[in-house]
Amino acid sequence: MGDIDRLFLRRAVELAHRGLVSTTPNPRVGSIIVRDDQVIGRGWHVRSGEAHAEVNAINDAGGDVVGATVYVSLEPCCHTGLQPPCTESMIRARVARVVGAMTDPDPRVAGQGYQALRDAGIEVDSMELPEACELNAGFAKRVTEGKPLVRIKVGASMDGRTAMASGESRWITSAEARADVQSWRARSCAILTGIGTVLADDPRLDVRDVRFATGGVVRQPLIAVADSRGRTPAKASLFNGGGRVVLFGGSSAPAEHPGTEVVRHEGEQVDLSAVLDWLAAAGCGEVLVEAGPTLTGALFQAELWDEALIYLAPKMLGDAAMPMARLSFEHLAEAFHGDIRSTDTVGGNLRVTLVPNRQRAA
Repeated sequence: MGDIDRLFLRRAVELAHRGLVSTTPNPRVGSIIVRDDQVIGRGWHVRSGEAHAEVNAINDAGGDVVGATVYVSLEPCCHTGLQPPCTESMIRARVARVVGAMTDPDPRVAGQGYQALRDAGIEVDSMELPEACELNAGFAKRVTEGKPLVRIKVGASMDGRTAMASGESRWITSAEARADVQSWRARSCAILTGIGTVLADDPRLDVRDVRFATGGVVRQPLIAVADSRGRTPAKASLFNGGGRVVLFGGSSAPAEHPGTEVVRHEGEQVDLSAVLDWLAAAGCGEVLVEAGPTLTGALFQAELWDEALIYLAPKMLGDAAMPMARLSFEHLAEAFHGDIRSTDTVGGNLRVTLVPNRQRAA
């Protein structure tokens, strides 16, 4: 595989990004078709139930792709779901070569798509391009581990506080930082919050930015509320955002709630690991956590997270203000550790992206 192959694969990944907010529960996929060093077709998967990237690229080429090379950001599927197998479409179209940027982790594919093409006499090359794998990390975790990728968002002052002791918190971070959060909501399959946030802030937790509309419609993520005792008000604003709302409660929570679903767990507290299992089974690959210090701290402490977006505003709220996470450690060796993956300036705020460091300090 040469540099030109990597170039076209990266272009296919760029096309896949066009489905960033709309393909769930399917992966984001882009495809480019090349013949005689000329791009003759481009396509990406737009939303679940509609044509896949490879088929869209073939159609974009007018259906004539005989002898061409198909570059695709994810291994072509070889099973029938809401759409027929992409492998069959490429075999019928008589393409000469397929180059993939990522092996499909779905056990229904997992190399079998490539093999079906080889068995049909099509040349196949593949690699694991980091940007392709990162784009579908949530999908990969869901289909291989039965858990979604959990991304925790926190907006805080420079001294790590998220609200005044009175509960006042609007607004600590800048308008630009809050707009940036909209982009993370839009790509997420679900938003996870806690009853403390619902009662204190009455948030909608919806996607309001029309830039994230697909076909004129903004997809709203599912909203999951950890509410052990079933205290979510029937008129809470999150019911007005247009998305599905599911309440997760303990054994003492009411079995029903007006206008929404209730999932109860054994024991008095919500089982957060079970919540994530449920969300993955519902097709959620990426979950954005927008919660207060109790739920945020519980996820950190239980190591039920994959990434954290911490927006730091150049303010100090003082030691009486609420912390970003309630954590309970007795020894330094037990302390929370993360690795800084990146830092970015967003509207005068600092966005720090953390990933877990499972190694405890010695």
